[in-house]
Amino acid sequence: MLVNSSLDEVKRRETALHYIVDLVKEKGRENLFDLTGLAGGFPLNRDDIALLETYAGPALFQEDLDIWGKKHLGGEKLLALNRTSSGILASILALVTPGQKVVHYLPEKPSHPSIPLSCQLVGASYREFAVGEDLEIGDGTSLLVITGSTMDHQVLSQEEFEMAIHAAHHREVPVLVDDASGARLRTVIYGQPRATDLGADLVITSTDKLMEGPRGGLMAGKTSLIDLIKIKAHQFGLEAQPPLMAAMARALEKFNPQRIKRAMERKDHLHSALAPYYPGLEKTPTGVMLTPNALREDINVETALTPRDMAMLLAMLLLKEENILTIPAVGMPGASATIRLDLASADANRLSDEAIGQSLHNARQILLTMADDMDACRRLLYP
Repeated sequence: MLVNSSLDEVKRRETALHYIVDLVKEKGRENLFDLTGLAGGFPLNRDDIALLETYAGPALFQEDLDIWGKKHLGGEKLLALNRTSSGILASILALVTPGQKVVHYLPEKPSHPSIPLSCQLVGASYREFAVGEDLEIGDGTSLLVITGSTMDHQVLSQEEFEMAIHAAHHREVPVLVDDASGARLRTVIYGQPRATDLGADLVITSTDKLMEGPRGGLMAGKTSLIDLIKIKAHQFGLEAQPPLMAAMARALEKFNPQRIKRAMERKDHLHSALAPYYPGLEKTPTGVMLTPNALREDINVETALTPRDMAMLLAMLLLKEENILTIPAVGMPGASATIRLDLASADANRLSDEAIGQSLHNARQILLTMADDMDACRRLLYP
């Protein structure tokens, strides 16, 4: 195994960032193609720049966030945080005490690591249920977390959503929806209502996923709960700072779902072009993906590499040799190792389906030649 720990994943990410620096310095940003779907952006207006200060900024940007954030998420009150994971941590710190239980309902396992890790920090027990399993909300449960869309874009149906919310409220348990990308995937692609309209007490989304905003978390929900979470966010420095708040507000103001809809239509063509060469290739709502296990079956050679190793190597080759950025190259520890080519990414408009297919083929061929050379594989991830 090449990737054995969270530290290995940190080092792998650092390597990818070095490759990005070298590429941009040598060839310019226009020669990097970010297909993660998480590229985001920082769309500030000229007048915003003068307000990026400690106190005046938050006061003014909060007004715009309230307008556009409520349109996007609903809810009584909003809270801007520096990441979605920060909002999840602040929520569990505020609403869960040691010895209590957190239950998690999601389309498929595993969960995002921030949820069980936050439970560990407060000394709470944690249990997760995937669709198809009987959801159990027992005595001592203080929070139900629902994931609207997984890291690999598996989406919870509206019926499952409503069932879980009803089950929690029947036992007077508040519901927090982790709708990081789901706030757009569920509503734009699947036509589902906003999480708050379905009855959720709290919802949080990532403002860089499938939209041109910064990497940050925006939470909406009941005022009484948001106020408790806000206390913890400020105590531990988890709240968004003025530049982040400004960029969130502008991104929400400019959000246009048409790019997501165009990606949904284009993904069928890309899948049809690649599927004959990659039998395990799957469609996502806005692109295609190759799971580590599917990749391992496709590259049927004798090797000591695990499927996760192979996915991270392929992602690194796509970046280093083909200038295409995917999540397994730069993802945080615990992120999915699935190779996802997201056509809702802004850079996808600068690549044809044929070019994407050729780059994937080129990287795969290199991986085939080096799969039995552990030293070469190790140098690629950890030079």
